[in-house]
Amino acid sequence: MIEYAENPDKTTDPKYLEEDLYNALKYAENDDKTDQRLFVAGINCPKQRAYEAMMAVKRRFGKIGGTVAWHGFQSFAKGEVTPEEAFEIGKETARRMWGDKYQVVVTVHLNTDNLHCHFVVNPISFKDGSRFQNKIYNHRRLREISDEVCRERGKSVLENSNFYGGKSRGVYWAEKKGHPTHRDMLAKDVEYCLSVSYTRKTFYQQLRGLGYEIDETRMSVKGKGWDRAVRLRGLGYTDEVIDRRLNRNFSYGYSFVGQVWNTHLPKKNKSVLLASIAHELGYQIERSHDVAEIYIDLLFLIIIEALRAVKEIKNAVIMSVELRHQVKDLTTLIEDHKFLQTTGLRTIPELDRYITDTQTQIKDYERERGLLRNKIRRETDPVVLADNREARSEITKHIEPLRKELKRARKIREKSPYLHSLLEREIEMETPYCRLTCDGRVVMKDAPDRGAR
Repeated sequence: MIEYAENPDKTTDPKYLEEDLYNALKYAENDDKTDQRLFVAGINCPKQRAYEAMMAVKRRFGKIGGTVAWHGFQSFAKGEVTPEEAFEIGKETARRMWGDKYQVVVTVHLNTDNLHCHFVVNPISFKDGSRFQNKIYNHRRLREISDEVCRERGKSVLENSNFYGGKSRGVYWAEKKGHPTHRDMLAKDVEYCLSVSYTRKTFYQQLRGLGYEIDETRMSVKGKGWDRAVRLRGLGYTDEVIDRRLNRNFSYGYSFVGQVWNTHLPKKNKSVLLASIAHELGYQIERSHDVAEIYIDLLFLIIIEALRAVKEIKNAVIMSVELRHQVKDLTTLIEDHKFLQTTGLRTIPELDRYITDTQTQIKDYERERGLLRNKIRRETDPVVLADNREARSEITKHIEPLRKELKRARKIREKSPYLHSLLEREIEMETPYCRLTCDGRVVMKDAPDRGAR
């Protein structure tokens, strides 16, 4: 059994603790789901010490961190297999898929109407230290092997089914989490551009004004940072649909289009201007090349306010495609900003010091907990033993939130330079169309100056 891994003191060094790996194994081996672990097996590792064996391989090849494990599952039709049959099918599937290079824990869960197997795979090969590639071709291979094993045993399989419902993996998981995808946001932009265009030329100008690249021959659109372009017909905008919309606009007499949009920039009164938001919050982009001058709390707030505007105001626009698509991470950005406010962290150096100090706190707590662990091992007095265990639990309660805070601080440290580059690029794109008013506001060049007399 792997309960020993629940106590980080039992690893030789705290840096070798992989909590996510342990949690995956713990879930897969849940007693209530596996009939008291009758249906748990280890492929290339002992099931009783799977965590230790997997961590030993990671240490041997110096590959601690990164993806800690891959977690797959194999489900069977209701009433078609017994737990024993499901267990044998699962083990054979794991052997054929990973048995030559990787360690796997295989379990059968009995807590639903459909029996199903779980696979927890160590991504580091015990054979040569190479990493398992979680690519779509390996997903297909796993399905092929699973189907092959099931057919050999006279069990049914899903014929001609598409991965992720025919969608890409990224789209599937984005939708699963309730996040807008590239395609969702592109469709919204295309719809808006069509609403203010009356020829193919103006339609393409509007899309380019939003930062997209257009292949007019293939009728495909690509944003900066995308792996591949999206064909408009795949969004439902065929040549016929586009021409019909443009012709209708032309027949309505769109003589005011030029007043609404510049050929490169949307110019509605409610359009987002990050330069204006940054100016109002006191963020000086020209001084922010020095990391000590980057106020990360303001950086996050500026982007949050801009993304909120795009989300809540129908005709609000951010020019940069990359920045506009950060809206999918808006909830995380808000949580990051709250963390910065709570801790009072404002600059990158302050954040770096916080990370170092938090690491030190965790090590001090772990050292104290280690001393208690040794006392617990030697103690024979039940009263003192109970007190020491309670003290150890209290220390663990301090460590857990610190680890979460450290994880968030590191992620903020990692993403801050990228967000700053997006903000800098957006303001650069806006600059030709902005001006400073008499009362110190940043507005569109064609907007009235309320400070003028």
